[in-house]
Amino acid sequence: MAKSRIVAGLDIGTNTIKVLVAQKKGKELEVLSYAQMPSFGLRKGAVVKVEEISKNIQLLMSDVEKDLGRKINSVFVNISGSRLYVTPSDGIISVSRANQVISQEDIDRVLQAAKAINIPANEDVLDVLPREYIIDDQKGIKQPLGLTGKRLEAKVLLLCYFQPDFINLSQAVLNSKLQIDDIITSPLAAADAVLTPQQKELGVALVDIGAATTSLAVFEEGDLIHFAVLPIGSANITNDIAIGLRTEVAIAESIKKQHGTCIFAKTGKSDKTMSLNVRSADKKDQQKDKLIASESKKIEITDKASDLSFTKKSLVDIIEPRVSEIFDLIQKELKKIGRQELLPGGIVLSGGGAKLSKIKELVKQQLKLPCSIGSPKGIVGIQDDPCLATVAGLVLAGSDIDGSDGGGILGLLRDWLKKLIRMFRVFIP
Repeated sequence: MAKSRIVAGLDIGTNTIKVLVAQKKGKELEVLSYAQMPSFGLRKGAVVKVEEISKNIQLLMSDVEKDLGRKINSVFVNISGSRLYVTPSDGIISVSRANQVISQEDIDRVLQAAKAINIPANEDVLDVLPREYIIDDQKGIKQPLGLTGKRLEAKVLLLCYFQPDFINLSQAVLNSKLQIDDIITSPLAAADAVLTPQQKELGVALVDIGAATTSLAVFEEGDLIHFAVLPIGSANITNDIAIGLRTEVAIAESIKKQHGTCIFAKTGKSDKTMSLNVRSADKKDQQKDKLIASESKKIEITDKASDLSFTKKSLVDIIEPRVSEIFDLIQKELKKIGRQELLPGGIVLSGGGAKLSKIKELVKQQLKLPCSIGSPKGIVGIQDDPCLATVAGLVLAGSDIDGSDGGGILGLLRDWLKKLIRMFRVFIP
């Protein structure tokens, strides 16, 4: 019996690069190795230093390959950044067969017709996300294959990207001597890892709070209905703390993780002053971090010593306005689609920002919706950590590649050729 294929996910984030390798054993997907290290070559989720990112990827993959005792040749990669967006579109065709039975070719043609819109020359379509099909004015059809009709329409969301961002990301990965299996948007990967089919059916919003951006993906009746990337993230909270406490960014990050909270709990007692002896961080001392299953490694901050004094309330007064700003923007996005306070599945948080204390309570108060922290599902041996949502989603996407779209071998070949054509289109002038 042939061995199950090993799948590797590469999550390139503004603050951290993560690699997760897993293998399908029976019906389960099991972690084989996981590693991460700091990232210094991105800005607002987009690669700006190709060579630096490539070197980091090579170092990280070397660690993973030593752990596995084998070479990793290809990865599923995420794309993020504030220049990702969706736009609605629709296509319409006449069914080609004389017996009017809708074929896969008809579905491909109508989706291709939906892509035929005017977008700026430096942008392109990453993915076509069908919302519904219409056959001879019969609406609400999710899977038209094999049904009968004269006319087929598709209402879709086109997921668009900025070509230079795509090229820089692809080049960084290819320069590290890796092939790219596929490029998937961070919020959609995270959604696959943390949301259940029931949540997507009822209506749910995933809010992925990264370092530089916050992504929103709203699902209803199983399909994506809205998507947005906001140019604000947990690093903004860290910067606010650094300014408010007049300290270094690395110290502010440590304070945020250890003492940060979104809501000040009134206990009736006076707010005690917190006195901390902290040490400034040296970027050169931040070494690669490796975690497998339940392992966790603390960040050490070394160099010059200094003292800080602040109250818990003063820290909340710095953090709460920025978190509220993020969810004010989320509320505006929900209002655009008429879903404010109208998502039975509520809000699910992922990303590093989801680990901030009391953030669930703040979101419940502000958006008037249930809120939970999303952790990766469907992978044995992975940490219960919202930071791993995207990299877990990439691996899950890779594990589902075995013909799950119903297209069989021809369907897989067709999808692979589409991805290959897209890659050549952005690299060839």
